[in-house]
Amino acid sequence: MTTSPAPRIPEAVHRRRWAILGVLMLSLLIVVLDNSILNVAIKTIATPAPTGLGATQSEIEWAINSYTLVFAGLLFTAGLIGDRLGRKKVLLGGLVVFGIGSALAAESGSPGQLITYRAVMALGAAFVMPATLAVLMNVFERSEQPKAIGIWAGGVGLAIAIGPITGGALLDHFWWGSVFLINVPIVLIALALMVWLVPDSRDPKPGRLDPVGVVLSVLGLVLLVYGIIKGGELADFTDAKVLATIIAGVVVLIGFVVYEKRSDHPSLDVTYFRNKVFSAAMAAIALVFFALMGVTFFGVFYTQSVRGYSPLESGLLMLPLAAAQMIFAPRARLLVDRFGNRATTTAGMLLIAGTLAAFAGFEADTPIWLLEVVFFLMGTGMAHIMTPTSVVIMQALPREKAGSASALSNTFRQVGGALGIAVLGSVLATSYRNGIDGRLGALPPGLRDTAGESIEATLGIAEKLGPRGQALVTPAYDAFLHAMHVTALWGTGVALIGAVVVAVFLPGKAPAAEAGEREPELISTGD
Repeated sequence: MTTSPAPRIPEAVHRRRWAILGVLMLSLLIVVLDNSILNVAIKTIATPAPTGLGATQSEIEWAINSYTLVFAGLLFTAGLIGDRLGRKKVLLGGLVVFGIGSALAAESGSPGQLITYRAVMALGAAFVMPATLAVLMNVFERSEQPKAIGIWAGGVGLAIAIGPITGGALLDHFWWGSVFLINVPIVLIALALMVWLVPDSRDPKPGRLDPVGVVLSVLGLVLLVYGIIKGGELADFTDAKVLATIIAGVVVLIGFVVYEKRSDHPSLDVTYFRNKVFSAAMAAIALVFFALMGVTFFGVFYTQSVRGYSPLESGLLMLPLAAAQMIFAPRARLLVDRFGNRATTTAGMLLIAGTLAAFAGFEADTPIWLLEVVFFLMGTGMAHIMTPTSVVIMQALPREKAGSASALSNTFRQVGGALGIAVLGSVLATSYRNGIDGRLGALPPGLRDTAGESIEATLGIAEKLGPRGQALVTPAYDAFLHAMHVTALWGTGVALIGAVVVAVFLPGKAPAAEAGEREPELISTGD
């Protein structure tokens, strides 16, 4: 076995590799920025017109999940198309579609239009995200890939930092649609830099496209998530339509896996998952985003609706989470070198579980510095999960399959996040409705049903009723806090499951003699 493989990157590309990484991070920035900006705009969009769109909690969930589901469902195919046509071409096309979708979303006149245009944005984003990591793997030598991936993961933290602050500042001065329109100039800058700097690359033996697999995966996810969200909206998961939709989604997804296993050109190569380490890394990504996206969803209502912070102030409160990611993501590899993937990632998952549990003790008057500490620790835990697992996943497959590996990684992250918003959002909605229902008896039946949908709906109706509605404000706060505590504990349980998975299946510290020698099958066994 050779100990020092010859460089495989052209010298001209190697010289500008860090500039290329910067352009890739800018492309990544807008995709992640969009979701983090939307997080602080949730309350504003839920506010009745003319301030917002008067979106219900379920419509807000769909505004988030229409993006996530289309994104996740198309990532497999987007990765294959990038491998076949060239990653640079796919990046440029994806950015153009994302920019057009952003401009349309900014002018939405109803929640339905916003949901539709968010799906258009996702169509573009699905081609951007996997291509950024695939290009990265083709401009850095193997020895530098962990460092480059760490910086790439730190870019996610930067987007999380910039997004809420930018969104808050825009909402303080402009209408809600400005949080989407801001994407357009960033897209134009990224396009110009990409044409100038980024080289093209492709898989010399690309796979065939798999339209049947794409349709099955998207249909199955939409049915499953719709059923979960509808169950939360009705506060009744035993409803016949809810059960039928969830079961149909599960059946379609099982059919998708069976079809992919038998296909000679699968978009999801299930043979990858025979590698326990690869599977555990994927599960860790999905579970951590399941927990974190659910917390972000209720965190905005906690800081803005209960604590009374403005969108900008709410965005600034997220700074510690983002700062921790930017500080620790590029350095996480140092802990991996010293303690191994298993110890580093398990500690990260346990830290996430602890921070989620802390939310179960937060009240309306909890000192705000405690929230800041929790956010910082949450970002620290996330940094020590994302970087090690990303390296494991990307180096578990050959370089020419970088698009597929990146697509799989991002698919599991997006599906985990979508299910987190759907499941934890439904837990939040169900707990809130059960908590507030007893205090809505004096309202007319139609108004009572609307008021029970979310804290924003209750507070909106209380404001319309004037002095008579003030009696609803305190019960709304109490019901929401109880629902937040229940939801946080669910998230804690999911994070603990993730800790067990990585503790059992990820590898320990590699022997020093082997650390620099592993080739494309970097990690193929449990220890």
